[in-house]
Amino acid sequence: MDLTTSYMGLHLAHPLVASASPLSYTIDGIRRLEDAGAAAVVMHSLFEEQIEGESHILDHYMSYGTESFAESLDYFPEMQHYNVGPSRYLELIEGAKAATDIPIIASLNGVSTGGWTEYAKLMEEAGADGLELNIYYIPVDTHIDGATVEQTYLQIVRDVRATIKIPIAVKVGPYFSAFANMAARLTDAGADALVLFNRFYQPDLDLEELEVVPNLVLSSSHEMRLPLRWVAILYGNVAADLAITSGVHSHIDVLKGLMAGADVTMLASELLRHGPNRLRDMRQDLASWLEDHEYESVEQLKGSMSQRNVANADAYVRANYIKMLQSWRPDPVSMMVY
Repeated sequence: MDLTTSYMGLHLAHPLVASASPLSYTIDGIRRLEDAGAAAVVMHSLFEEQIEGESHILDHYMSYGTESFAESLDYFPEMQHYNVGPSRYLELIEGAKAATDIPIIASLNGVSTGGWTEYAKLMEEAGADGLELNIYYIPVDTHIDGATVEQTYLQIVRDVRATIKIPIAVKVGPYFSAFANMAARLTDAGADALVLFNRFYQPDLDLEELEVVPNLVLSSSHEMRLPLRWVAILYGNVAADLAITSGVHSHIDVLKGLMAGADVTMLASELLRHGPNRLRDMRQDLASWLEDHEYESVEQLKGSMSQRNVANADAYVRANYIKMLQSWRPDPVSMMVY
């Protein structure tokens, strides 16, 4: 059974990639992911605020936002004691490359070009096989329009692309007015791959303390439906590889992602819940399913249920919406009056 796939120009043994999480804070953690069967590892993010060295901003993000990212710095309490600054990050890349045989993809998280270009180059020099730009931006200024937001994203990609030669993946959220167009423009700006989607974590309200509190909830499989839909729409329509990174928890989720058109599926929440060895189980289940259904390779099924290859392509857009609403009927038992 041939499980190999290509992502960002990297040849991978299979489509299961460990996405950014606390599991990659140490060389030992990265080695554990490799031993469990990860085809590649996306390292935890180096944040823009860390690069800039603005300690007051960094302290704010570390305290206010730590529970707002699946790769949060204090998801595991002991992790907060690690030095995860820029110098340490570069050392970690070098150490991970020396200790493992799988691709190591560095990650930069921020909202402006700033020191990104400099550190993108340093990450390349440290040995990173690729770079994931995790652009996490919520525009709250009423004077900033959508076009300005889009240009910010595109300029980041252009600036980093002009600085490094290693492949670039861009991890973005779905909240653009015309996402298909934005995906094509990001590709034109220099993205080799698109990672769908960045999860925007919403805070909660503490009614007793009258405080806004961060709230991290790990993903579940149903959250995969949004990236699944957009991967199926984009497959064959943009010149970039595609990765699904929300809601991948089983080999069934992996198969759905591949059939929609993804080149890889990325996991974080599932590995945080059950440990790295979950990768080994999912790979075995994936191979067994393919064999049982007489597939010879991952490539054979990739994109087979994308918008381009299904009988009713409109099912991915408005037709499915209408059909779903019209098909629902209340449970007669629940409507009974006693």
